[in-house]
Amino acid sequence: MQKINIFDTTLRDGEQSIGVNLNELEKLEIAKQLERLGVDIMEAGFPASSKGDFQAVQTIANSIRNSSVTGLARAHKQDIDIAWDALKDSVEPRLHIFLATSPIHMTYKLQKTPDEVLASAVEAVKYAKQKFPQVQWSAEDASRSDKWFLVKIITEVIKAGATVINLPDTVGYSTPAEYGNLFTFIQQNVPNIDQVILSAHCHDDLGMATANSLAAIENGARQIEGTINGIGERAGNAALEEIAVALHIRNDFYKAKTGLKLNEIKHTSQLISKLTGMVVPGNKAVVGANAFAHESGIHQDGVLKEASTYEIITPELIGVSSNSLVLGKHSGRHAFKQKALELGFELTPEKLKEAFDSFKALTDRKKEVTEDDLFTILADKQTEQINVKTYELQNIQVQYGTNNVPTATVVVKAPDGRFLEEAATGAGSVEAIYNTLSRMIDEPIELMDYKLQSIGSGRDALADAYVKVKYDGIESGGRGSAQDVLEASARAYLNAVNRVIVQEEIKKERLHV
Repeated sequence: MQKINIFDTTLRDGEQSIGVNLNELEKLEIAKQLERLGVDIMEAGFPASSKGDFQAVQTIANSIRNSSVTGLARAHKQDIDIAWDALKDSVEPRLHIFLATSPIHMTYKLQKTPDEVLASAVEAVKYAKQKFPQVQWSAEDASRSDKWFLVKIITEVIKAGATVINLPDTVGYSTPAEYGNLFTFIQQNVPNIDQVILSAHCHDDLGMATANSLAAIENGARQIEGTINGIGERAGNAALEEIAVALHIRNDFYKAKTGLKLNEIKHTSQLISKLTGMVVPGNKAVVGANAFAHESGIHQDGVLKEASTYEIITPELIGVSSNSLVLGKHSGRHAFKQKALELGFELTPEKLKEAFDSFKALTDRKKEVTEDDLFTILADKQTEQINVKTYELQNIQVQYGTNNVPTATVVVKAPDGRFLEEAATGAGSVEAIYNTLSRMIDEPIELMDYKLQSIGSGRDALADAYVKVKYDGIESGGRGSAQDVLEASARAYLNAVNRVIVQEEIKKERLHV
């Protein structure tokens, strides 16, 4: 049974999804959960891309101890130096250098000849190897590259010190047969290929990312790159949970396994969905809400008689709970803290108290508090910035009728401590609330996206709202949870604004330091 290394790029490639805007606390929380999941390598970001990304990569590298942390770099000495500063104190400093090798990329993007690209790659790997014990080199757009050029450049970067060679299907162009054959060809023709691990990085533009990744494993890849929930640029990346479960269920065929703790998959998927605002489709393989639901009478009958008739994956395998009552209104602080730890949250005493108070308030209004409810409360508190003064929702009242104009009255505590009260109308209740909040905030705000979903089921289910706004010229995503959909919507709007305020304050502090 061969071991396949899992290289998670949720925090780098996944964060490049349109609309995703994670702050440092949220990235750290995701990194801790990825560590609990058991990923071998996590790509924490692109340190040279911005000061914020550098700081997040450095924080994660200094915090994670059971996974190797890596950062992305172009084949530039400056990128490599910045990445070293961010990663040097990690358990195993590792660098990921990429350079395009396809004719279309070399001609139009890089505007370099193949020989110039080869020289740049070798120089970058040699320079990086002076600092990093582990250097991964990626041939960007490998699936559309000339195979013999790949043989030539891979041979030389291995001589220069590369320890991992990645052959990405960067635009999701390849088919499983083609992609698998690429790995076979490289192994047959690169004389020093036995000195490195071969890695696969697939995008899902044609819906074949998981199939292509599995084809790579069949043909010699020993590292698979991807993201949780398959998030990423354009149509996304290969979904790591799908690959890991496929290898587990079909170990008779693939003869390979990962080191992932499969029962952490559900919590990991849930956390990343919540913090990124990217809802997991109900029919998504492995982690979708309907993955274990059976509506057909024939299917239901079969499952009741023998689950394996229609269930090849058990809910317990990936950590799906029965969603029954886990804590009640009489539960104490100790039981609450214990459950928080079970769900992977280590809150500060202050945040734990706030989360417990929110839980107690919810038990007064909700008949059953489920694990999903607790997960939402804990995730909100764990990723909340408490050291910067921001806008706080105090009160909201909406007048609505089918024959009346919706009107919202809102009271907000401003960052300077003043209490602001405004009212405005709108075509609907949410628009009325947002028009009211916009009057209270000095900079203009443009609403770019709005999503609403329920957490769990039933009339008393929590509502989870997500918005994307442009505030003070900066795009920002915000989240809000409450039993009332209008309160959740208001909280999400203010959260998006507050994230910009916090970001600007952090920038000022760093400049001052």
